Amino acid sequence: MGTQDTRLIVVRGNSASGKSSVAAGLREEFGRNLAIVGQDNLRRTVLREHDRPGGANIGLIDLTARYALDHGFHVVVEGILYADRYGTMLQDLVRAHRGVSRCYYLHVPYAETVLRHATKPDAEYLGHVTADHLRDWYREMDLLPEGMETLIDAASTLDDTVQQVLRESGLDRVSPVDR
Repeated sequence: MGTQDTRLIVVRGNSASGKSSVAAGLREEFGRNLAIVGQDNLRRTVLREHDRPGGANIGLIDLTARYALDHGFHVVVEGILYADRYGTMLQDLVRAHRGVSRCYYLHVPYAETVLRHATKPDAEYLGHVTADHLRDWYREMDLLPEGMETLIDAASTLDDTVQQVLRESGLDRVSPVDR
């Protein structure tokens, strides 16, 4: 799936660890022809589904990423994507991709996720999602098997993280396609 020229990037981590910001930063730096496959968008907005084992969003994330790669887009899959629920799908996606694939886990301690969460601009979301929710959702070092992820800790700035992913995936050496 995809081509030798496409890039697949997976960005995982706990709530408020910076996953969506990294994906947005990658698109800002790279430009067009970079599809962002966001777990929250597909699960919460498109399907309005709870995050549960065997959820329909798992297959939809997989299909969306494969479709975009098969149509020449570079893809960033981002979300909490718990290893026990999404790990098999992500491993299969990486194995099936013919181009460069890189996976990252943003390791941010719980106390820092609470601080970062408080800076989100969506007041309605902040009113619904509390520190107690973050604690319930938090999983320390929820890594995928086989050491397939690069660990990025909380000391890495957003720009440093974006530049690292661009460099390691090779996107910094690829020209965007103006679609």
